[in-house]
Amino acid sequence: MSINSLAFVIFVILAAAVYYLLPGKYQWLWLLAASYIYYFANGRGLVVFLLSTTVTTWYAGILLANETDDRRRRFITAATLILNFGILGVLKYTNFFIFNVNQITRGNISFVSFALPLGISFYTFQSMGYLLDVGWRRQEAERNLLKFALFVSFFPQILQGPIARYSSLAGQLYEEHRVDMARMERACLRILWGFLKKMVIADNALYFVNALFDEFQKYPGLAIFAAGAYSLQLYGDFSGGIDVVIGIGALFGIEMDENFRQPYFAVSISDFWHRWHITLGTWMKDYVFYPISLSGWMDRFKKFCRKRFGKQIARTLPIALANIIVFLVVGIWHGAAWKYIAYGFYNGLIIGVSGMLANVFRDTKKKLGIAKDQVGFHLFQVARTFALVNISWYFDRADTVGQAFAMMRNAVTHFSPAALLTIPVGPGGSTNFTVVAIAIILFGTAVLFAVSLLRERGCDVALRIMQMPAAARLAVYLVMLMALPALGQPPAITGGFIYAQF
Repeated sequence: MSINSLAFVIFVILAAAVYYLLPGKYQWLWLLAASYIYYFANGRGLVVFLLSTTVTTWYAGILLANETDDRRRRFITAATLILNFGILGVLKYTNFFIFNVNQITRGNISFVSFALPLGISFYTFQSMGYLLDVGWRRQEAERNLLKFALFVSFFPQILQGPIARYSSLAGQLYEEHRVDMARMERACLRILWGFLKKMVIADNALYFVNALFDEFQKYPGLAIFAAGAYSLQLYGDFSGGIDVVIGIGALFGIEMDENFRQPYFAVSISDFWHRWHITLGTWMKDYVFYPISLSGWMDRFKKFCRKRFGKQIARTLPIALANIIVFLVVGIWHGAAWKYIAYGFYNGLIIGVSGMLANVFRDTKKKLGIAKDQVGFHLFQVARTFALVNISWYFDRADTVGQAFAMMRNAVTHFSPAALLTIPVGPGGSTNFTVVAIAIILFGTAVLFAVSLLRERGCDVALRIMQMPAAARLAVYLVMLMALPALGQPPAITGGFIYAQF
């Protein structure tokens, strides 16, 4: 039951209707029931993994709350982390391990067929964040198993995030909520906007992305367009999905954390990761970066650097190393392939080196007389960052690291934009719709850019629409609704959201 399916829309409407008909003290129980109904609908046998993570993490939290010995607390935390990340690792990375063993030993170990539970990466990271917060005494343990189960399984969020902190989400899940028409209207508007980004931009771009990456040798002169098309598809798909998820949460009175903030307006790779998949970046910062930076071995490494290279290197090199480790973890989280490790290393290396050269950049800007708020330099930074991000997308979407490098080479050695018109669009494999699809993508991108620019300047676009006269507001909603079938691709053809597979 994909979230862009009619069945899911009907499910959400019925779930919300029952939710508001129930007395407030039973609403959270209905949310829990609805979440498990949804999970069962997507694979009954796989619910055992969700239950396993829920029960073991909840019980570990209770043990930590009752345990005063720090050594035992560390053991409980470590054992629960190993168990749950072990489940994720076995299900997601066993075949990657087998493949590499076969490559090294020239063996022929058979691959294992695992069905990946819905949202396993998201609910595992969210649950382990809770566990670490309890272990570090930042969070009181939840004593009610059913309430904790709802935190782990809340059905809109389990699809593709955002990854929530217990302190920000849990209370909202258990509170009584009443119908608020303004909130409901805003939620529906956001859901509609998310579907438009998915169906109009991402799903039309899908045909070009698949052709340019899956048949990259057939279209070498279009390699430079491949990353650009993928940047549109991925952003439209992922941020559109998050809009739908956050909008559905708001229908139930629950405000989830934002996961995107105009990422293609970033002025550096570091800034990009403060705007893209924000909750994953926050999770990595709190639970990977800081523990590494404050660890004993990192402290010894800093002392070694100070002794050998001086204070400046001792201050910047350990931070750079921690960033590289963090983004290697980010790469591995994205998938079981060397290309994802290369993707993570690429981002971590740029952020690490940029941090080490921060003083050099600052002094150079000063010598050149570049003001901090200079418009031309700001646009240069945005364009430079967008180019660097697009290079990273080759690793993310290509089948192998070798293909990624081959496409990068083609991007600067071949250029034949007219070949875009030879890419078939639609289920029939015809080019009759290709020009129309390109026009739709460009139109949708222009609208998306305009809305993003307004939001970057602090404008609440949704509020502005809701403040329009009733007739004008209705016209906007009707245009958005009609654009879905008129300009978008049918979900039955293009499939669900990319990050739902995580």
